[in-house]
Amino acid sequence: MDIRIHPEVKIGHVHLTVADLERSLKFYRGLLGFEITSNYANQVVFLSAGGYHHHIGLNTWAGKSAEPPPEGSTGLYHFALLYPNRKELARILKRLFEVNYKIEGASDHGLTESIYLKDPDGNGVELYADRPSDQWPVNEEGHLLMTTKPLNVIDLLSELDNDF
Repeated sequence: MDIRIHPEVKIGHVHLTVADLERSLKFYRGLLGFEITSNYANQVVFLSAGGYHHHIGLNTWAGKSAEPPPEGSTGLYHFALLYPNRKELARILKRLFEVNYKIEGASDHGLTESIYLKDPDGNGVELYADRPSDQWPVNEEGHLLMTTKPLNVIDLLSELDNDF
């Protein structure tokens, strides 16, 4: 018998072990714009968007300067931050370009438009915006068709044309 999770369950937060809290805060707070909601003994910081208790937890419980897992090992591949619309995704992409932050990839998945980068500890971070669900491609059986095509970055940034 298959069981199904309640359809309103959502992933609430991600908690990451990091080597240096200040370095990670420069990324999550300084670059991406999350706000600190609490800080405990300079070992744990919780960050939020929009006043939620926390979306991201950062800790140094493994010790300062802890080594990341080696490439090719199991663990977190990436976590994703869902932006509310294309314009907000374009804003963060512009910000990444302005500070010359390395982008690992940018893909059009049919359902989403995604930008990939790594945080200072090498954790994969996907920044994405969903297309409206009525535009999601499906096959004959009604299953979603995810693709991986190059993201049209110029088209995405054109969302900001009226901001200048």
